Amino acid sequence: MKTLNMKNWQKATLGIAVAAVLAGAVLAAKAAEDKKAPAVAKPALTVTVVTPQRTELASTLVATGNIAAWQEALIGAEVNGLKLNDVRANVGDVVKKGQVLATFAAETIDADLAQSRASVAEAEASLAEAQSNADRARTLEASGALSTQQINQYVTAAKTAEARLAAVRAVARASQVRLANTQLLAPDDGTISARTATVGAVVQGGQELFRMVRKNRLEWRAEVTSSELSRIQPGQKVMVVTPAGANVPGRVRVIAPTVDPQTRNVQVYVDLQAGATARAGMFARGEFELGKSPALTVPQPSVVVRDGSSFVFVLKSDNRVQQQKIVVGRRVGEQVEVTGGLQAEATIVAQGAGFLNDGDLVKVTSRSPIPVSAPSAPAPTPAPGK
Repeated sequence: MKTLNMKNWQKATLGIAVAAVLAGAVLAAKAAEDKKAPAVAKPALTVTVVTPQRTELASTLVATGNIAAWQEALIGAEVNGLKLNDVRANVGDVVKKGQVLATFAAETIDADLAQSRASVAEAEASLAEAQSNADRARTLEASGALSTQQINQYVTAAKTAEARLAAVRAVARASQVRLANTQLLAPDDGTISARTATVGAVVQGGQELFRMVRKNRLEWRAEVTSSELSRIQPGQKVMVVTPAGANVPGRVRVIAPTVDPQTRNVQVYVDLQAGATARAGMFARGEFELGKSPALTVPQPSVVVRDGSSFVFVLKSDNRVQQQKIVVGRRVGEQVEVTGGLQAEATIVAQGAGFLNDGDLVKVTSRSPIPVSAPSAPAPTPAPGK
């Protein structure tokens, strides 16, 4: 009995050992197969793709120059040696034509005018008497009571009195003009840009007291190279950008007829829109709108700049991307013009291109439409020499 149990135990132990050996062989075989099977690659990034779009972009020419007053009026004293009694305008005031800017002491001129009027009255009385004597002398000419010489003397006296009256009347009018000039008036509508008038000062004739920007009109005096001059015409639209970043619309008024012999540049005068934030004396940058031309564009996020060059990532058939160098041109809003290095039918990564490397595997989620920006905000094409 004991011998039988021992045999059964040996058989059981042998069965367990065989099962263990078989299980180990299976695991080893599976591990070998796993080693032989290639690893499944994981996408580096989930991206959206687009196809380049053909559209029309605005061409512009960039220039710089000063903003100045269209015309600056110098307002000076027309009287001499009078004291300035009152100053009624200051820098920045908007004035109307004929508005009183300052007044002068008028006592001396009032006295001169009164004296001139008295002289006029005296001359009028003398003329009346002389004309009466001449008329009586003419009535006696036929009777012979007065000689021809005496009659001529009376007539001459009447003409002399008439001339003297005209002279004193002219003096009186001059005094009236001087009295009117004791009020300094604005010659036109505009804004006071400078003031040197001081109450109590005794001014001389012709002395400048105010400066005024006529009609509040400003102009941008752009410097353009002579080689680019043929692309600019009167009436063209211009967008001037102030140092503060404000956009001021304008239009070309006139082009200077001569070229500066030192810089070889031509000055272009651009009328700026009224009420703009521009100020005379600013140095501003502007863009001349030259029209539109066809272009192949891609979204701004799809362009990656590395080592000073521009690249896009082209999607291949195996969902891997290829880094491709391109040549960029104009920029309008979110669109970038591609002038070389890219086929129109290529599919490129739109979002997430900046995180990719050449040969990366990507997962494509959707096709992103290219945003169309308004052509009213064209990006500049720098002029040569700028």
